[in-house]
Amino acid sequence: MKNLLLSALFLFAIDSVSAQVNEKELLKKNEEAAAKIDNEKPIGWTNKGIFTLLVNQASFNNWLAGGQNNISGNISANYDFNFKNENWNWDNKIIAAYGLTKLKDQGAQKSDDRIVVNSLAGRRAGGEWFYSLFFNFQTQFDSGFDLASGIKTSHFFSPAYFQFGPGMLWKKSDNLKINIAPATSKLIVVHPHFTQFGPSFGVEQGNSTRYEFGAAINGYYKFAIMENVTVENILNLYSNYLEDTQNVDIDYTMNVVLKVNKYMSTNFAFQTIYDDNSFNGFQTRQVIGVGVNFGF
Repeated sequence: MKNLLLSALFLFAIDSVSAQVNEKELLKKNEEAAAKIDNEKPIGWTNKGIFTLLVNQASFNNWLAGGQNNISGNISANYDFNFKNENWNWDNKIIAAYGLTKLKDQGAQKSDDRIVVNSLAGRRAGGEWFYSLFFNFQTQFDSGFDLASGIKTSHFFSPAYFQFGPGMLWKKSDNLKINIAPATSKLIVVHPHFTQFGPSFGVEQGNSTRYEFGAAINGYYKFAIMENVTVENILNLYSNYLEDTQNVDIDYTMNVVLKVNKYMSTNFAFQTIYDDNSFNGFQTRQVIGVGVNFGF
């Protein structure tokens, strides 16, 4: 009788554990299914943003290997507001960033200066393809100077770049999409005093605007390489049909974020630009430091 009772208790315990495991698995599957449905169903407007303060500093005292004391700071805001339903996608992004670097015994120099507005609307054509229309605007906040001569070469809204055109969008998710626009208009605007004695940013001497017509390809891919480490890739290509079609303008940005907690992260940004109208070669920029982040 005693052995029978123990056997019954043992079987009851196994059934209870098995039931709990099955219940947890069922709950997990239900949560995954709900999340999938939530991603696929119309969601209307969504918005999110992040404000980042990035600081980097180095100091040397009797350091035989050499080095200069320096400090740099960068502030940036990245805001997305998007619309989605069964047939339409409309993604909008605003990026504003400004940074300074101060070397010992030298004046402060800009390390970042950007205003970027991207808008991409798509009407579903079938599957993951959309008929699309995109708009891009880029300019800067502050003046720029030639390091050798000290002459001012740019300032707010000079240059300013506008791109817009129809195309086709392939969108796997918000983190993976490619837009192909074979009929893209591009307008470059500079103040006339920068073209008084010669061309500036591709705008001919004496003019204040330059119009181009060509093809644009814009790609976006964001992924996690491990827990709390994300890599964001932004690639923009443009070829002007009207002049030097083989000279493709390239603008590539990579942002790597190692999240420490809700408010702190280590950030690395790399950007390279090739635009033969501005400079005959690659322009590169990289920034690394500890960031303080605030969501809004």
